[in-house]
Amino acid sequence: MKKTDRKRGGHDHQDIRTGMAPESIAQAFLDHLYYSQGRIPALATRNDLYMALSYAVRDRLLARWFDGMQRYRKALGKDHFKAVCYLSAEFLPGPHLGNNLLNLGIYDETRQAMERLGLKLEEIVDQEEEPGLGNGGLGRLASCFMDSLATLDIPAVGYGIRYEFGIFDQEIRDGWQVEITDKWLRLGNPWEIPRPELSREVKLGGRTEHFRDGQGRLRVAWIPAGVVKGVPYDTPILGFRGNSCNTLRLWKAEAVESFDFQDFNVGNYYAAVEAKMKSETITKVLYPNDEPVIGKKLRLVQEYFFVSCSLQDMLRLCGLYGEPVEHMDRHLAAQLNDTHPSIAVAELMRLLVDEHDVAWDKAWEITCNTFGYTNHTLLPEALEKWPLQLFEQILPRHLEIVYEINRRFLELVRKAFPGDEQRAGRMSLIDEDGERHVRMAHLACVGSHAVNGVAELHSELLKQEVLRDFHELFPGKFHNVTNGVTPRRWMALINPRLSSLISGSIGDGWITDLHELRGLEPFAEDPEFRKEWQRVKLENKKELAAVIAQRTGTAVNPESLFDIQVKRLHEYKRQHLNVLHIITMYSRLKRNPETTCVPRTFIFGGKAAPGYAMAKLIIKLINSVAEVVNNDPDIHDRLKVIFLPDFNVKNGQHVYPAADLSEQISLAGKEASGTGNMKFSMNGALTIGTLDGANIEIREEVGEENFFLFGLRADEARELKARGYDPRLYCEANPALKEAVELIRTGHFSGGDTLLFAPLVDSLIGQDDYLLFADYQSYVDCQEKVSAAFQDQQAWTRMSILNVARMGKFSSDRSIKEYCENIWKVNPV
Repeated sequence: MKKTDRKRGGHDHQDIRTGMAPESIAQAFLDHLYYSQGRIPALATRNDLYMALSYAVRDRLLARWFDGMQRYRKALGKDHFKAVCYLSAEFLPGPHLGNNLLNLGIYDETRQAMERLGLKLEEIVDQEEEPGLGNGGLGRLASCFMDSLATLDIPAVGYGIRYEFGIFDQEIRDGWQVEITDKWLRLGNPWEIPRPELSREVKLGGRTEHFRDGQGRLRVAWIPAGVVKGVPYDTPILGFRGNSCNTLRLWKAEAVESFDFQDFNVGNYYAAVEAKMKSETITKVLYPNDEPVIGKKLRLVQEYFFVSCSLQDMLRLCGLYGEPVEHMDRHLAAQLNDTHPSIAVAELMRLLVDEHDVAWDKAWEITCNTFGYTNHTLLPEALEKWPLQLFEQILPRHLEIVYEINRRFLELVRKAFPGDEQRAGRMSLIDEDGERHVRMAHLACVGSHAVNGVAELHSELLKQEVLRDFHELFPGKFHNVTNGVTPRRWMALINPRLSSLISGSIGDGWITDLHELRGLEPFAEDPEFRKEWQRVKLENKKELAAVIAQRTGTAVNPESLFDIQVKRLHEYKRQHLNVLHIITMYSRLKRNPETTCVPRTFIFGGKAAPGYAMAKLIIKLINSVAEVVNNDPDIHDRLKVIFLPDFNVKNGQHVYPAADLSEQISLAGKEASGTGNMKFSMNGALTIGTLDGANIEIREEVGEENFFLFGLRADEARELKARGYDPRLYCEANPALKEAVELIRTGHFSGGDTLLFAPLVDSLIGQDDYLLFADYQSYVDCQEKVSAAFQDQQAWTRMSILNVARMGKFSSDRSIKEYCENIWKVNPV
């Protein structure tokens, strides 16, 4: 690092802390290197450099945070003031540094500042450890929404869990996924600010006692078996180029008393710290394996812990507003992001009735008016249910409250549908079939004023199938809010070349109003613009090729068609349908090596849940096929298969800009929305997909001629299963499909081992729950159209430009505006 005069020169203290000029940023960086990291430049590690720069950038964030707080304080007390509280068990913010530089508008200035010191900004940005606080789309959506809330000047707090160990890091060994502990906090987190003075206590277990108070009212006291403390850690979330900065508040579990001197003094050293270790286990890891009972217990405790802390904090905010708790719903709108936080319905009732002496009916009115519930799934197994015995063991008071909510609710059901006891049984908050369970999605539906799906098809299927009974009882509750993603991170930050080309042509207003991308449409007919578009895509592909070479050791051709499927591994997402097509292409080339074909690089990425054996076997199959295809001399690099390990937000930033083809091939009627489909299209990829989730709306927007459609519709898939689907018949009737399946079954991709992939093959031939065989031929035929289209690069580029130009609907800004207008009734401040 170059030596720099440490004198401030003409800059005053305010300039160094908040100035946006390169010299102010450079000096602030050096100050933090010395005084926050305790390092001189000559001895600084790359992490020291990252921490120092992050602190310098955080100073500038905090200035806007404080400005926003002052504006919110001035708005307090006004009847129209209302803030959003977004409750989510997952947040996947991605690396903060680059995003904050973009939103502050000082990316170039910071690069100049680092260059003056002989440093490369990109290397410092790359040092950041990604916060692994989510599993996939759910957590990333929550973070996109936080970005949009701040950008749109909507006061908001995101509430979640500060997991010490996040989603596992994925390594591939001998083709298998291996889970490695995600120690994202090991080198420090410069973005968070602990707030121990705002800690909350959370009760667990024990029993309840019923008694009458001095006024003769029936009261309930919860006598817990234990109490833990929730400590909040705040991260500022800045809007784009504005002064609004909201808060992501994550809760860490600690013991109320972390050390027992009496036990220590008598030599019982383990007992002295036992409470600390047990309490901290609650927020230790994202999504513990909930197959064993102890895992289920920890999962339920996690969800209740963060919900209780958050609701207590929200009631504290009411006090700051100078409002009684009875006015909570006037000033706070709370959104339940999927079923994980749905225990909030019972917990808010407990807090209002037991601790704030609010009458039941009034408390129920406040609760329903406060909560909205977003459902994110069509898979019945993903709608959380808790064994009643376990629920009672951990939350005895809440079970009593759930029983009372259920009693009153079923009275309403029976009044609306007299004599229909089957309906009452289906809608009950308690599942009485076999072992009794508490149905958390039902609790969320009953205790919320609004229920929404996340794509038009998904919302319709909720009303027609998954939550049909609730829709028939409460039709006015149901809404659709199609998901969106933030164009700040998913275009402006990750694809600077494309962003520069777009802004140079139509201005940069699209970054906050994505509909302005429509201005690109005339440029699709401009040969020179198409040439520049192709150049940008090729440069992005070269960057991804370098990443692939570094991480997998395999060289790929950037001029080949980059065919990409990156998402969580699940059978319904049908990564194995993609593999069947690869094997079919491979077989054709093996039969006739002289055949000409469009060179393709198939790129996969995604993590399988540690306990999901079939998903992990699909990863093994992808890597086994890659091993054979990539090393077959007959193929001559015309096909390459890559599994990119440890797919996450950070790695995704290399992937989305480089894609030619986006694989969105889930069985129709299974994907709620998807957001990867949006990120790919925004960055110029064309989509091959089914009529599932948001694919339908993307196709409507970009034009059916710019979308490669295949496969059964959702209603056709249901009808096929109802008629009695036999996958074996499809396999026998299709020679190419049979050949692909036989190559897997006979061990061609497993060194002759016929047992390795037998569970997968047997599942497909015997059940094929997600209709791969039924959609196979349509998929292969559609891929032929892809190859033909890619050979005409001018036409392909035109389609790519139009995809980007017509993606305005899929900004998370539009989603948030719809929530504000239709569900939360919240206005900008």
